[in-house]
Amino acid sequence: MSTTTTVDRAFEAALYADTDATLDAGASLLAADPAADAELARRGEEFVATAWRRGWQPADLVRVVRRELDDVHIRLVSALILAQAPRHPNPGPRWAAQLGELDGAEAPRTDRFSYATAVLELYRLLLRLPAIEPVEPLEPPAGRAAPRDSDSRMLARIRALLAKAEATGFPQEAEALSAKAQELMTRHSIDEALLASRAPGKGAPGACRIGVDPPYETAKAVLLDAVAGANRCRAVWNDSLGFSTVVGFEPDLEAVELLYTSLLVQATAAMTKAEAAQRAGGRKRTKTFRQSFLAAYAHRIGDRLADVAQGQATQAEGELLPVLAARDVAVADHLEQMFPETVTTRLRGVSDAAGWEQGAAAADRAQVRGRRPIP
Repeated sequence: MSTTTTVDRAFEAALYADTDATLDAGASLLAADPAADAELARRGEEFVATAWRRGWQPADLVRVVRRELDDVHIRLVSALILAQAPRHPNPGPRWAAQLGELDGAEAPRTDRFSYATAVLELYRLLLRLPAIEPVEPLEPPAGRAAPRDSDSRMLARIRALLAKAEATGFPQEAEALSAKAQELMTRHSIDEALLASRAPGKGAPGACRIGVDPPYETAKAVLLDAVAGANRCRAVWNDSLGFSTVVGFEPDLEAVELLYTSLLVQATAAMTKAEAAQRAGGRKRTKTFRQSFLAAYAHRIGDRLADVAQGQATQAEGELLPVLAARDVAVADHLEQMFPETVTTRLRGVSDAAGWEQGAAAADRAQVRGRRPIP
């Protein structure tokens, strides 16, 4: 029997049904034919290449595998992505960064049957992935501008400030660090907008996907939406696949990723501390407390970020005002092209008054605007 025939028979048995019996049958065929391993790996790379054509990116595949399967499958899909990468044109720095974050270690091999079972479980998942909205072209656009050194230095400063804000145990210090980071983000965004406006035809909205992981993912999606809106972006949450797609101009997308991650880390730290105090007082309903805490945090941050955004728009003068207005229109048009149909989501299951109060207080402490006006 040829190795191709072995793999075809294994796939026919295992990939198109959901029972353990069919999975075991396919794994048995592969385990009995070591010569089929190379063909099996080649087919896996084909599944990955198909995922790229359906709009998926490396981080998306790892995220969905983490949600649905186990660590061994994450190792397997990471190895397939890295093996397929030389045959896929790298469309940009975001894709390259995702490849750089992959764990290059191979999945540990136990017995051949267990290994074949894990591979078929992964392939079954990859085979059934739906097409999603592409956020980057598969082919790199001609004339893509390389990031300027000043951009890299600015983003490095912002990341360093937010990392310090996340690490400190002193709320006032975290406020000051977050304030400075937001000030730099806004200044960077405005500088980029003015620069692009003076070079007609340069710059257009793009998109990125940001993971929204359980638990309490609705509150986290609301928080991300608030951060996106404050940075002149728009977010669309895909609950079933565990991510939000954020649409905006590149400097603003960077700001959303950085600020959302930082605020989520700070919220989690504040929630853990508040929860410990509640337990010390005899409370035991930690799940409802956490749900209400994060919901209140997201709601309050949203209000505060909206106020900041309105204040920035009010201060806009001269050539900046029409530039920002034009960018808002461009982002809205790009969102409509990507997502012609969307629905709104409401927060549910918020019933813990103490959690709500503590979450709102934590959001008030998470300063998000600069203390000095932007020159």
